[in-house]
Amino acid sequence: MPADRLLTAVLRAYQDTPNPTETDRIIATTTSLLTSLTNPLNISLLTSHFLTAHSIWHSPDGLRTCLRVLSIYNTAAIHVRKNEIENANNPKGPLVGSGVTSEDWARAVAKGADERSARWQHMLVLTGILMGMEGDNRRSLSRGLRSMLEQAVVTAANLALEDPRHTGPLGRDAVVLALTYAFPLLPESAKQLFNGNALLLAITEAMLGDEGFQHGEFVSSLIRDIAPGKLISLHANSPSVTRLQTLESRPLAQNMGPLSRLAPFAVQHATDPNVVLQVLDQLLEFTTGLLDKWTHCPLSAIDQSVENAALTLEMLQGPYPMLFQLFKKIMYTVVATLQPIVGRTLLDPFMRNDIVAPTVATKTLHSLRNLSFISTRQGAGSFQVYEFTYLTSLDIITRYPDACESFLQNTQPPLPQTNNVVPSPVIQALSLFYLNTAEHLPHTLPTPACEALVITPAAAYLSPTTSWLTSPANSPPSSLTLELFESAHSSVLSALSCPQHSPLAASLVPFYIDVLLSSFPARISPRQFRLAFRTVMQITSPPYPISATDPELSETLLEMLRFRAAAAPTQALLPLSEHPNAPSAPGVAAAEKKDPPVSEQTALVLALMDSLPYLPLQAVEEWLTRAAESMNAIADPAMRELARRRLWDVLVSGEMDVERGAVGVAWWGTNGGREMVLFGQPSAAAGSGEFMMSGALVPEEAREGSKL
Repeated sequence: MPADRLLTAVLRAYQDTPNPTETDRIIATTTSLLTSLTNPLNISLLTSHFLTAHSIWHSPDGLRTCLRVLSIYNTAAIHVRKNEIENANNPKGPLVGSGVTSEDWARAVAKGADERSARWQHMLVLTGILMGMEGDNRRSLSRGLRSMLEQAVVTAANLALEDPRHTGPLGRDAVVLALTYAFPLLPESAKQLFNGNALLLAITEAMLGDEGFQHGEFVSSLIRDIAPGKLISLHANSPSVTRLQTLESRPLAQNMGPLSRLAPFAVQHATDPNVVLQVLDQLLEFTTGLLDKWTHCPLSAIDQSVENAALTLEMLQGPYPMLFQLFKKIMYTVVATLQPIVGRTLLDPFMRNDIVAPTVATKTLHSLRNLSFISTRQGAGSFQVYEFTYLTSLDIITRYPDACESFLQNTQPPLPQTNNVVPSPVIQALSLFYLNTAEHLPHTLPTPACEALVITPAAAYLSPTTSWLTSPANSPPSSLTLELFESAHSSVLSALSCPQHSPLAASLVPFYIDVLLSSFPARISPRQFRLAFRTVMQITSPPYPISATDPELSETLLEMLRFRAAAAPTQALLPLSEHPNAPSAPGVAAAEKKDPPVSEQTALVLALMDSLPYLPLQAVEEWLTRAAESMNAIADPAMRELARRRLWDVLVSGEMDVERGAVGVAWWGTNGGREMVLFGQPSAAAGSGEFMMSGALVPEEAREGSKL
C-alpha cells in the first residue's frame, strides 16, 4: 500500500476504540511510516495524531505503553540514520528508505510533539529520538541540534513534573522511565537544568509506587496463597506468584539499576533540604511496612539452613529465589538513595546542624535495620554503598549520646530468656543488626546505659543459661549463629575497652574469660580467640583503671591460660567452617585460609605471647620465661617454630614499650632467654623442676654437682 494511503488508514485507526490486537498492528504501522514518509510535514502530522490517538491512550497498559512509544521512535531514528548512511555511501544506487535526512526527520518529529499532547508524552518522543540518533556513540545530529534536543528533554521533564495535577501518576512514572534512558546521554550542562526538587519526589514515588515496588504489598499477597502443610508450598500459577512475575517484568522494575543512579543525582541537586528529608521519611515508612509485612509472612519463619527441608521443590526452584531476588533489588535501590542523603548531611549547612543531623542518622539506621532480614542473608549487605551509608550514619550519631541511647532503646530486640527457644530468623537478623550497631556506641554512652543496652544484651547471647546459640535446640545451627556469637563477643570487648566503663570491668572480665575459654575451639577460631584474649589483657593492664584496683588480675588470667595450654590437645584444629554442623558465615572461611594450621595448645601459647606487651613491668621477665617453657612443650616442630617466631616478633618488632623492651633484652642476653628459645634448654631457675621455698635444703645429688 502506498505510504499516503497507509497514513490515511492509520490516522483513521487512531480514532477507533482500544483493541489489543489492533493496537499491535497500529504501532507496527506507525513505526513503518516514520521511516518511509518522504514529506517531513507528514511525519509531524503522524506524530501529533499518534500522541493523541484514542486507540492508544484511552486505556494504556501502564508504562508498557510508554515504553513501546519510546521504542517506536528509538527504532525509527536508528533506521533513518542507517538509511541515510547507506544512501551517502551509494549515491548512484536506488534510494533506501524515505530519503529524509536525520536532522530533518528529528526536527519533523519534534514539531509533532505540540500543544495537543501532554508534556510527559513529548518526553517519550524526544528521548526516543535522542537514543536513536545519539545512543551507542552514534553522532547523527549536528552539535546545535543535539544541544537543542537535550534542552528540550530537560524542559519537557521539568514542565511535566512541576505540574503533577495535569501530569498524573502515569505521566510522572513515564518521565522517570524516560530519564533512566536519557540521563546517560545528557551532558553536565543539561543535567544542571533539572528541577532537582520535583525530580527527587517523582523518582521516590515512582520507585515505591504501583509501577515500582508497590509499597511492599506483594508480600501480603503471598500470605493469602501459601498452602498449609508439612512443607510450605506456593503454586507457580497462584495469583501472588503471578503478581511477583508481573512486578519483575514491569519496565520501571527492570530499570531499577539506572534509577538507583538517577536518584543520587536528584538528592544532590535538590535545592530544598526539606524535600530530601521528606524522601527520607518515605523510605523509612516503606522499609518499616516491608519489615512488618514480611514478619507476618510464614516464609519469614524459615531459616536458610533448613530451606531444603521446609519448602517444596516447586517453591525452591521458582517463587522463593524470585522473591529474594526482588528483595535484594529493593535493598540496593533504597540504600543507593539513602547514601547521598547521608553524604549531604556532612556538607549541607541546613542538614549538618545538631538538630537535623542526628535525626537523619537515626532514620537512616532504622531503614537499614528494617532491611536487615535481606542484608544478613548470604552477605547481601557487603557492598561499598551500604557500608558507607551505615558507617557514616554511625559516625554522625555517635556525636550525640542522647540519640545513641534512644536508638538502642527503640531497637533492642527481645533478649533470650532460656536456651531452649530459638527465635525466628527475622528476630535473629534484627538482633545481629542491634549487636553490630551497639559495638560502635559504648564510648558515647554513659556507664549505666552501656551496661543496660550493650553488655546485658550481649551477655545474654554468651551465657550458657540463656543463650540458645550453643543449645541442642539450635540444631542444625541457624545461618546467623556464628555471626551472632561473634557480634556478642565484639560488643562486650568494645564496652570493656572504654576506660570510662572501668567500674564494670572487674565483675565482667572473669565472666567473659570463662565464656571465652569455654567457647574455644568449638565456636571461635584461633585468630578470634587470640584477638579477644589480647584485648582483655590490654584492658586489665596500665593505664586502664582496673590495673590499679585489681593488679593481680592480668597474671591470674595468664595462669589460667598457661595451665589450660599444658593439658590442651596437640592435634591440628580443623577450620571453624569445616566443623560438623558448623554454621556458615561470609568471610570466615576466607580469613581462616590465611592462617597456618595450629593445635589448641599452640593457639593458647600464641595467645600468651600476644599478651606479653601488656603485663606489669615487674612481671615481664617471669612471663617471658614461662612463655618460652610453654613454647618448648609444643611437640609438633612446625607449630613450635611458629610459636618461636611469634616470640621473636614480640621481642624485636616494637610491640613492647621501651621499659619492657629493655627487660626483654636483658632476659634474652643474660638471663637464659636465648638458650631457652633457640636450643630448648630449661631455665636456670627451674632447678630440678620441683617447687621449692627460698632457702630450702638442696638434694645431695645437686650439692655434689655444685661448682661452689
